[in-house]
Amino acid sequence: MIFQYHAETDMLYIEFAPGISTESEEIIPGIVADFDENKRLIGIEFEDAGKFADLSRLEISSLPIADLIMRRPVESPIQIAA
Repeated sequence: MIFQYHAETDMLYIEFAPGISTESEEIIPGIVADFDENKRLIGIEFEDAGKFADLSRLEISSLPIADLIMRRPVESPIQIAA
């Protein structure tokens, strides 16, 4: 499972399984579920995520985690116009 947050658009995407979305359904305004070709839920997108959750805190409880990977966003290199 992968949590991806895009600060520039305030969008949070939770990927449950790898795959290509072939169908999307807006569950309620601002929350979209993505399904693969077998109708399996592969992810959920939260538009304006800050309205739905406190994004400054993530608590994990009782999950059978084998690997925990934490990444910080990589800043784009500064480009200087010539």
